[in-house]
Parts: sequence; C-alpha cells; structure tokens
Amino acid sequence: MRKKLEDYRGIVPDEVLADLHRRVGRLYDKHVVHVNSTSQGGGVAELLYSIVPLMNDVGLYAGWRVLPGSNDFFSVTKKFHNGMQGENVHFTDRKMRLYTETNENFAAYTHIHKHDAVVIHDPQPLPVIAYYRKRQPWIWRCHIDISSPDPVLWDYLKGFVLRYDLMVVSHPSYVREDLPVEQRVINPAIDPLNEKNDHLSDETVHKYMQKFGVPLDKPLITQVSRFDKWKDPLGVLDVFERVREEVDCRLVLCGNAATDDPEGAGVFEEVSQRAARFVESGDVILLTQASDIAVNALQRVSSVVMQKSTREGFGLTVSEALWKGTPVVASAVGGIPLQVIDGKCGYLVQPGEVDECARKVTAILKDREMAEEMGRYGKEHVRENFLVTRLLGHWLSLFDELIGG
Repeated sequence: MRKKLEDYRGIVPDEVLADLHRRVGRLYDKHVVHVNSTSQGGGVAELLYSIVPLMNDVGLYAGWRVLPGSNDFFSVTKKFHNGMQGENVHFTDRKMRLYTETNENFAAYTHIHKHDAVVIHDPQPLPVIAYYRKRQPWIWRCHIDISSPDPVLWDYLKGFVLRYDLMVVSHPSYVREDLPVEQRVINPAIDPLNEKNDHLSDETVHKYMQKFGVPLDKPLITQVSRFDKWKDPLGVLDVFERVREEVDCRLVLCGNAATDDPEGAGVFEEVSQRAARFVESGDVILLTQASDIAVNALQRVSSVVMQKSTREGFGLTVSEALWKGTPVVASAVGGIPLQVIDGKCGYLVQPGEVDECARKVTAILKDREMAEEMGRYGKEHVRENFLVTRLLGHWLSLFDELIGG
C-alpha cells in the first residue's frame, strides 16, 4: 500500500502535516524525477522508496529512474566513490569512456527531458546531464563525504557538476569553495513507517531473532552496515575483543549487499577469516541476508549499536537505532555527530580510538539505567530532526524556489 502523509499522524504533530500540504500550493501539476543507480541496497534507494510516494501524495508528480550498468561500470564508479572520500584513484581513459558511455546509453532510452526538475543522486549518473538538451533546473544530490576528494578525480567530475543549477550535500563541511555552483545542505532522514523502523511487538522481535539464529542470552553489540572498508568492520571486531574482556557479550555484524558495490564480497571474506574463531564459538554472528524486519528487530534487542565508520556521508543506521531507543557509539565523522549527541544518546569517538570506543561500549553495557535514559533522549532527538516528513519539507521548499508558480 502506497504511503500517504496522513499515515504519519501520531508520529509527528498535525501542525507539521498541515504545513507540508500548504507548502505544495505552487507545485501542483509540476513533474520532478529522481535518478540513481540502484533500486535496492544502500541508503539512497531507501530514501527514494520513502520520499517519492510522499511527494506524489502531496500533489507533485514525482518519478524515479534507475541507471543500469555492467559490473565493470559499477567497479569504476565504486573506485570513484572511494576517490571522492579521499582515496587515490588510478585514473584512465578506459574508465572515463566506460563511465560516460553508460550514461549516454541511458539517456538514449530514458525520456526525462519533459520534467520540471531533475534530481541526480551521487556520481554514478552524474554525467547524464551532458546528453540532454536542458530545459529545466537540474540538481545534483551528492550523498558522499566530498570534503577531501582525490584532486584529479574531483577536477574531472567537477566538469559535469558545473552543468548543474544546484548541488545538495548532507553536511556543511561538504560544501566546496572551489565549485562556482550554488550549494545547499539537506540532511537525509529515516522513514518511521517502513519495515526497518516500524513498531514491532516483542513476539515478532523474538520470532525474527530465532529465525536468523541470534540468541538473546547475552547482551548484543551490533553494527548494521554494508561490508565496506569505510565502515571499518575489522575495527568493530577489535573493539569487541576488548569489550568481552569486561562483559560477556555477543557481536552481530549485519550487512546486505548493494547492487552497485562490487567490493562487498571481498570485504566480507576478509571479515569472515578474521572472525572465524568467534563465529565458530557463536560469539560473533555475521548476517548477510537479513530482511528489513530482521534488521529492525536486531536494532531493538541490541544493548549497543556501533557505527565505526572511518568516513561517512551521513550514516542513517545511527538514526534507525536511536529511533528504537538503543544507544549508539559511533565515529565522529560525516553526519554522525549531528545524530549522536555525545553523552546524551550515546558516545562519539575518533575512528582510530579502539580502546576508547571499547570503554564507551562497556560503560553502556554495565549501566542499564543510563542506557535507558540515552534511549529515550535519542528517540526524541530523531523525531524532531531526522524523520522523512522533515526531509519532505526541505525538498518542497527547494522545488518551490526553483519551479514554483
């Protein structure tokens, strides 16, 4: 069943919903389209599944197109993703040709030129703008931390960004002073009504934990992330080894694969080898096929959720956990410090501080009263700042500015 704005009554105040309906006044009959590179796996697809139906419900005509690509194409764009986050990239003519040809082919059979606004998400479909006669505002929504990209790669990609009317990023530190294109900051958000975040009964929670083989006889430490080196799953294992010296606990690493991330299998294999003895003893559980409901249940029964990223565009798994009343210990990178208020709903640590991270996790495990207070604070913090209704308001304001009237 398609979500409607009225479904969020009781979660956000009626005044918020009424305001959203008023804001769309000049946007009736306007057509907008979102383009990204995958329909499943990863935060961008999850955001679009939530926000596109709500845009339609309030009066816009909102569409969503997915750029298909070969394994070679996604291998190249994954390297570009890594380069945007600071890794050195081996840049070749072949990679540039594959990158642009895939976008040119997509443009040949995807008719989006009649929309009133086009929103392109992340680097994969960035060059597609070059293959249309532009007759409307184009927005590049970059979900990646681009505060210190590989300079050669950024200079190349910037050539496409210059064609856009506006760039939207997730954090003020991602705004580029070297880019003569208008830039805005819009925080992403979670949908409290999707299967990953909706309320679950205790019976359902325990059912899914049994189904996926997660015993509840010990406190659970969990990280929910793709198996990606930037999420530092090996560092999570290091933290766990230190914590278990103080508290008898269990670690769950839960990560589904995204279709546009070809490196995931290799990272998972490395983690599996490193954690082999703990997996055999049942102290570490690796989940790769968990459903959204299972992730929901897991975040609810966990005593602590970690997000030990070394770089992070925003990291909405943090808000997901906080929404369920679970404290979070996370790296102070990207958009995470906007979500975790240090000492209030969890703790922030620097990415390389394994011992400090372990001390913070241990403190929460040992003080359940403090953990419960953190859980209450975290849920209200997310309700006020990181729900999809707030995100909808930002987009409506932006569209009204660009195409209203």
